[in-house]
Amino acid sequence: MVVRREAPGILQPLQLRGVTMRNRLALSPMCQYSATNGFANDYHIAHYAKFAIGGFGLVMVEATSVAPEGRITHGDLGIWNDMQVDGLERIATIIKTNNALAGIQIGHAGPRASTLQPWHGNTPIPAETELAGEHAWPTVSASSITCEPRDIAPVALDDTGLDRMKGEFVAAARRAVRAGFDVIEVHSAHGFLLNSFLSPLTNERSDAYGGSRENRMRFPLEVVSAIRAAIPESMPLFVRISAVDGSRDRWTIEDSVAYAHELSALGVDVVDNSSGGFGVFHYPMGYGFQVPYAERIKRDVPVATMAVGLIVDAKQAEDIVTSGRADIVAIGHAALRDP
Repeated sequence: MVVRREAPGILQPLQLRGVTMRNRLALSPMCQYSATNGFANDYHIAHYAKFAIGGFGLVMVEATSVAPEGRITHGDLGIWNDMQVDGLERIATIIKTNNALAGIQIGHAGPRASTLQPWHGNTPIPAETELAGEHAWPTVSASSITCEPRDIAPVALDDTGLDRMKGEFVAAARRAVRAGFDVIEVHSAHGFLLNSFLSPLTNERSDAYGGSRENRMRFPLEVVSAIRAAIPESMPLFVRISAVDGSRDRWTIEDSVAYAHELSALGVDVVDNSSGGFGVFHYPMGYGFQVPYAERIKRDVPVATMAVGLIVDAKQAEDIVTSGRADIVAIGHAALRDP
């Protein structure tokens, strides 16, 4: 007699709007710093293909900048130019050809831009100095507050800059649709531009975009709303958040629950839960240390969640899904070691 066993929870499909993940495993977006002037090359094709071949349900392409000055480093991928679409389309095609969903994370590094590639030091590029063949460029943020030692503080975006930035995000999302991606994720974490508006550590504005939590959420929510309106109804939209700042008394999980409620109301399908936007990290670290953030948001908000962070074992990933702590498990460094 043949005994049929139900597939493990982590291998169950997941319907997201008009597409279906073949399982609950996603490749977490991880910067490769290997682009030239924002353009993808053969390295990216080989890199992302192996994860689709390896069986991931969703392969998420690394943080891809909506503007040249939004790159973390000179080696970041870009989606600010129509000519960049062809290279990104090659990546999306190779992923989908191997039966995974193709996702792309779009963002703007804000105050964390103009940084050296990791193998050159991973530090801010000195102003007016060429170092390792790289030159600095001006950075922007919610306020003129440096998040780390830098020669030049970021420029606070004025109303014209905010409108321009919103347009750049929308144009990037439309290019991602043209490139054939199935999923778009908006980067609203890790000290990047949108995160700089959320955190009271970097937002000291006195206008409608600063002060109260409602005001600090306003610009990121406007960007997400504009993107949702610009992409097909059938296309899932993810948002990555830093569920907590490093400092316990700043952006908290309660703030993220409120933010996730607003994101869900705008039509966001999945909240991707990371941590550590600004400030020295004062939370426990260890295997699955960010899973409780995904669990809390899934419990309190009508939105699917993705858990990420030191998830290294198949049984660990299975428990996260079957226990209902998150809908999707994103794998990062463990996937680099074993695609």
